Amino acid sequence: MLLRSVLFLFTCYVSLVSGADWCYYSQVQCNHTCTAPVLWGLVSQTCNGRSQSPVNIVTSKVLPDERLTPFHFTGYKETFYGSLINTGHSVQLNLPSSIQIKGGNLDDEYKAIQFHLHWGKDGGRGSEHTIDGEKFPMEMHIVHIKEGYDSLAEASKDSTGVAVLGFFFQESESANEKYDHLISALKYISQPKTNVTLLGVSLDMFIPSEINRTKYFRYNGSLTTPDCAEAVVWTLFESTIPLSRNQLAAFNQLRFYDGQKMVNNYRPVQPLNGRQVYYSSGQLALVSSV
Repeated sequence: MLLRSVLFLFTCYVSLVSGADWCYYSQVQCNHTCTAPVLWGLVSQTCNGRSQSPVNIVTSKVLPDERLTPFHFTGYKETFYGSLINTGHSVQLNLPSSIQIKGGNLDDEYKAIQFHLHWGKDGGRGSEHTIDGEKFPMEMHIVHIKEGYDSLAEASKDSTGVAVLGFFFQESESANEKYDHLISALKYISQPKTNVTLLGVSLDMFIPSEINRTKYFRYNGSLTTPDCAEAVVWTLFESTIPLSRNQLAAFNQLRFYDGQKMVNNYRPVQPLNGRQVYYSSGQLALVSSV
């Protein structure tokens, strides 16, 4: 019996190693060949680097940094038409480059390109980053690149070329009406590589109000999917976004690129390897609608 179990595990391991497509642990099966997070280094050697993301933030070890002043948000209140896409790994909303951020001790102005989400199963825990070991139901990443770059690939060659704003979600008793439009659109993109246009939305409607964007954590890390480029200035906000259990579970109607249910699409936390996490002063944010 023990020998049979060992052979079974060995067969699964060989299947994982031979897979060309990267995937999450929720997709790993012995009859399905894909490369799980522990083996992403086979997809891109950078995924084995020493400054990888996500991480667990231990609040007793963070250092306050007075340089982490309020962000200046440009275009966050503007309405736009955005393409909502099932990428095969997540759901992504493409953003206009008129949405920009500066301040917060960033060394340049950054323009938005997209936001995407990571979640659990049936509304359960699914964030990528954790706080004192606590995993949240879902996590949003608003991805920005330096103003002078034309693509994420280009920006990823710069050690501070990408600035990601991360927001955690918390389960609430009532539904968050601001998310109704996005969640209603999910049924049209259940299959990978499908998309639908969201009309008249603004980035502001999906995140906490500006007064609640002043307390945040900061560290330097990487993209959380291959090629795991170590080019990201991470900002993780303390204030959370409320969604009901049903709203959180609605994301499970999407399908991965292999046809499986899109659940638990998160990378496990990575070692800090001596990196320091900092905390902001929590002053009033500066917001611009232009």
